[in-house]
Amino acid sequence: MLKNIPVGDTERPVPRWALRLAKALPFVLLPHCLWRLPFAFDYRMGTIDPAAPAYVWWATPYVFGLSVLTEALALLTLGLVSGWGEVFPSWVPVLRGRRVPPLAAVVPGVLGGLVLCGLFDLQPLAWFGVLDEVGFSSGWWEALCRVCVGPAMLWGPITIALAVSYYRRRRIA
Repeated sequence: MLKNIPVGDTERPVPRWALRLAKALPFVLLPHCLWRLPFAFDYRMGTIDPAAPAYVWWATPYVFGLSVLTEALALLTLGLVSGWGEVFPSWVPVLRGRRVPPLAAVVPGVLGGLVLCGLFDLQPLAWFGVLDEVGFSSGWWEALCRVCVGPAMLWGPITIALAVSYYRRRRIA
């Protein structure tokens, strides 16, 4: 699927590291999305949380929607290394063919990356007992959770790095 998305077809060359990060990001977040899915069917994945709400009908579409949204936003970062992130595609009404103002991509990229850092990058503080964390019925469940959820901590820094690279590449053009 990612082979069909034109990346690197930009006015100025995209650094190899940026191309690799942008292509890898959806796969970095995939374990987190997959970890979340059993919760949609009230399977607690070894978590022990007495305050957890009872299963409600809307949990299934909510959890699936959150996973789809996560992957869609990760795929959207490909615009920071693609021609369609520099010139509006032909299917966009009114704006088609016009240049994307660099700050129109950089500001949401940096702000989004900072929000993601705030959401996910405090996780090690919970792992070391500084912040509260949900309990697990065994160390295996806890290890699986950390392996699946841990890579999401990279989402914010990767997004910020891609936005800064985009800005550096576009500011001269």
